[in-house]
Amino acid sequence: MNELIGRVLRFEKDVYPARAELYEKLASRGQSPKALMISCADSRIVPEHVMQAEPGELFVCRNAGNIVPPFAQMNGGVSSTVEYAVLALGVRDIIVCGHSDCGAMKAVAEPHLVENMPNVAAWLRHSTAARSVVDHAYPALTNAELVRAISLENVVAQLAHLRTHPCVASGIARGEISLHGWFVDIHAGEVLGLDGDSGQFVPMREGMPWPTALHPARRVAANFDFAVAAE
Repeated sequence: MNELIGRVLRFEKDVYPARAELYEKLASRGQSPKALMISCADSRIVPEHVMQAEPGELFVCRNAGNIVPPFAQMNGGVSSTVEYAVLALGVRDIIVCGHSDCGAMKAVAEPHLVENMPNVAAWLRHSTAARSVVDHAYPALTNAELVRAISLENVVAQLAHLRTHPCVASGIARGEISLHGWFVDIHAGEVLGLDGDSGQFVPMREGMPWPTALHPARRVAANFDFAVAAE
């Protein structure tokens, strides 16, 4: 702990003075983040590091398993963060980011690991769909393959949950919100992105189109002339 406190002192003495102009701007003008990232609480995954983000550029929500519970009337931290990011900050890109060697996904694969953690076990029920997809759509997997498959399918499942939130659903319908599914491979040092067209996670490469789970495009179910209806 003393080491961490020492870093706080270095921030006050060295880091803040060197970036005083940026912090003054953020303090006086408020924040305008470029994206909302929902990532795992795992200490090895630091969203700002992954995106090389400056202060004020990224709105972050972290929890065990990078989970987004489906929308409900009961308030929750993730739901409130999503709502604030979209409606108050005007964020138009939302990223759900999983990672390799995820402890939460290991527990989804082996529920006995959290038998003495009732709150964790209840939270991880939001990943049941990911486990079900792997159980019924994948061939026999080794334990490591099972955890990786669940981790990837969990990102897909949480993106589906995200679309149940009214502010996100309406933003998608207006063509104002893009959804992204990422997976950080700690061992390989690379980030995979979900390609919504193929349904596969592919490496992000310079000079190649960025994989996007859901591109911004106006989407409405009713097929009639809105101009006529408005009259």
